[in-house]
Amino acid sequence: MNGPSDVKEVVREKYGQAALRVKAGQGGCCGSAPGAMDCCDPITSNLYDAAQSGEVPDAALQASLGCGNPTALAELKPGEIVLDLGSGGGIDVLLSARRVGPTGKAYGLDMTEEMLALAEENKRRSGLANVEFLRGEIEHIPLPDNSVDVIISNCVINLSGDKDRVLGEAFRVLKPGGRFAVSDVVVRGEVPATIRRSMELWVGCVAGALSEADYTSKLDAAGFGNVEIEVTRVYGSDDARTFLAAEGLDADAIATEVDGRFVSAFIRAVKPESCCAPGCCPR
Repeated sequence: MNGPSDVKEVVREKYGQAALRVKAGQGGCCGSAPGAMDCCDPITSNLYDAAQSGEVPDAALQASLGCGNPTALAELKPGEIVLDLGSGGGIDVLLSARRVGPTGKAYGLDMTEEMLALAEENKRRSGLANVEFLRGEIEHIPLPDNSVDVIISNCVINLSGDKDRVLGEAFRVLKPGGRFAVSDVVVRGEVPATIRRSMELWVGCVAGALSEADYTSKLDAAGFGNVEIEVTRVYGSDDARTFLAAEGLDADAIATEVDGRFVSAFIRAVKPESCCAPGCCPR
């Protein structure tokens, strides 16, 4: 189970199950509902402050499976058009819609039927009119060229088995001068093969993590400029034990090997204003 299609099916199943848990009132991951602590991990916990949590339906917060808070770092402006890749229950879409205001728009793209149904319900509860959820895959974005001001994503690009295609699609739909502003897990140094082989951990954004150098290289190859990677959270050996033990791995044997190797990061890049000037187009 190492091909892109295998990864996609595991992701679809796990995120579908998470959405159903939220709808059943059992909590998603690190939410406030009873039972949520059963799946709480150091990657998805404590990402949104009280003010932000109060801006969205509780079900949107419970369904959050991200590793960061891109809406807090993307510096969204009124009137902008935002696209969230892998929008899940819709928390970052709803927060973005409030930031860009009624003259802007926030799209959410997801491939999981259960998450889309939950997102539509959260949209209804929020009362926001400038929100639209799209069914599709982040490798094939169903929007026209040069149509989006900002692309955000929250620990989803690492779940793709074809990251080059995802970044190429992001470049395509962004307007010249548009911003790529995503949260993702990044790996530093070598990672044990046991972690890389675990599909369960891939769904937790770990096994699919790119190195900082690889992420930068792929963004550059897609045509982006001004690439920046800002570390927002470092995971130590105690954090590693939490998610390794949850996956049935020998936490004590592996935790020290991954101490500090995984970080949450905010990745920024810009589509050049002038395309296609030399060095601007994807290579």
